[in-house]
Amino acid sequence: MEPQLRHTVTDGVATVVIDHQAKRNAMTADMWRQVPPLLAGLAADPAVRTLVLTGAGETFCAGADISALRESAGEAQDLAVRAEDALAAFPKPALAAVRGYCVGGGCQLAAACDLRFADEGASFGITPAKLGIVYPASSTRRLVSLVGPATAKYLLFSGELIDVERASRTGLVDEVLPAGQLGKRVAEFARVLAARSGLTQAAAKEFAAGRTDRDAYWREQARGSGDTAEGVAAFLERRQPHFTWSAPAG
Repeated sequence: MEPQLRHTVTDGVATVVIDHQAKRNAMTADMWRQVPPLLAGLAADPAVRTLVLTGAGETFCAGADISALRESAGEAQDLAVRAEDALAAFPKPALAAVRGYCVGGGCQLAAACDLRFADEGASFGITPAKLGIVYPASSTRRLVSLVGPATAKYLLFSGELIDVERASRTGLVDEVLPAGQLGKRVAEFARVLAARSGLTQAAAKEFAAGRTDRDAYWREQARGSGDTAEGVAAFLERRQPHFTWSAPAG
C-alpha cells in the first residue's frame, strides 16, 4: 500500500491515520504536503467538532522518511514545519493517540496537538542530534512550552528515547492507558469533546496559545452564538446541551 494519510468523520470526530506501516509510519514528503490541505478541509467542515491523529497498526510515527532527508533535508524540514504549524493552528480540539514509537517528526506532530493520550508501551524521542540537523526554532519553542527547558534540552541534546512514564511526568503525555485500552478511551474522550461548546474550545485554544488581541471578537461571538443560553437551559433542565456555534466562514 502506498504511504498515505487516511481520514474518516464519525459523530463529530475526524480521525486522521498516518499509514506507512512498511517504515513504521514514517512521513514521506508527499505525506507532509497532504497535512495542511487536509486539515483546512476538516476545519471548514461544520460536521467536524474534534480531531484525533493516530498511526496505523502499533506505531504512531517514526519520524520523517530518511530517504527524503538525503534528497533535501532543508525542504523536508520546511514541509514538516508547515504540517506542524497547520496542526497547531487547527481551530478545534486535536488529540494525538500514541502507540509504539513517537519519534522525530512524529513527536513534532504529537506536540502540535492539544492533548496526547498514550499506550503504556509508547516511547518518545526527538532525534536531530543523531542526524546533524538543526531542529526548527518554532518546534523548539513549542516543545519548551510543553515540557519545560530542561526536558526539551535532554531530548534535543541526546536524541534518546524516553518511556511513557517519563513523558507523562514531564507533561509530554496527558493520559497513559493500559495495553489495549487506548482506542476505547480516546473514542470516549473525543465524544466528550465533540459534545462540548465549540465556542468555548476555540476561544480557549487561542488564549492558551497566547493571543491577546481577540477578546472583543470572542465576546461578540458569545453574544450571538446561543451556546450560553443553551448551556444554562440544559443545566437547569438536567439534559445534555446541544451546542450549535461554528466558526464563521473565512
